[in-house]
Amino acid sequence: MNTQPPLPHPDADQITLPTVLTALGDQTRLAIIGHLSRCEGTGMTCGQFTDLASKTSITYHVSKLREAGVVNVTPEGTRRRVTLRRDDLDHRFPGFLDSIITSTRDLHIDGFEDEPNEPAELSRRDP
Repeated sequence: MNTQPPLPHPDADQITLPTVLTALGDQTRLAIIGHLSRCEGTGMTCGQFTDLASKTSITYHVSKLREAGVVNVTPEGTRRRVTLRRDDLDHRFPGFLDSIITSTRDLHIDGFEDEPNEPAELSRRDP
């Protein structure tokens, strides 16, 4: 049983393009969106992003995406499941999310290599 209160998220009609663009103006957040797009049915937990940045930094970035209405964050015991708010974003800004996801395919983060066949697994490049 989940005893944590739900986190605040903007209603779909409160999601604004300037806020979304500001949230997506960071390379780490774009990488998070790219990974979430490959796990849309199940989402990912915050701990699955720790190869991108520290736990504190990931918490900050996921919070910014949640506050902008880009992702939904649901507490699951001691974890938090992160999913894209595709339906809300597609309704508000048709085609926008797909364009962003397409742009993340060529995104390079120093020290990080995406493995497209294993979206839930994030791995660092060997030095």
